[in-house]
Amino acid sequence: MERAQIESYIGKLCAQAGENEEFYRSFCENLFADEGICRELVYYMENGTFACREKVEGYTVVDVMIWQIDHFKAWLDRDTSGTGSNSGRMLLLAFDTLLKMKKDPAQYVLKMQSETGTDYEGKFK
Repeated sequence: MERAQIESYIGKLCAQAGENEEFYRSFCENLFADEGICRELVYYMENGTFACREKVEGYTVVDVMIWQIDHFKAWLDRDTSGTGSNSGRMLLLAFDTLLKMKKDPAQYVLKMQSETGTDYEGKFK
């Protein structure tokens, strides 16, 4: 897939998400610098589903998205962010978070393991 097609898709996601030009440029720069995560987004664009081949500390973009959905549940009642009802924003932020995780995985792993309403084995140890 050509870079221009990917940039156009990202532009549409940014518009849907209410993100500005600065976010768009930064996201594109980070995405094209990471071949694996870029392939994940292209796979999603082409198939409408996730390949989940690229992992950061064992987490995929789907794991990030689930964490974000769980994390944003508290906001759904008041939903001032608009994220809970904006699937494009959720997708964009999941890929953005995965890109950021590559640079600082420990920070995001800690958040994903501690900022959740879901109880899992070992959470309270």
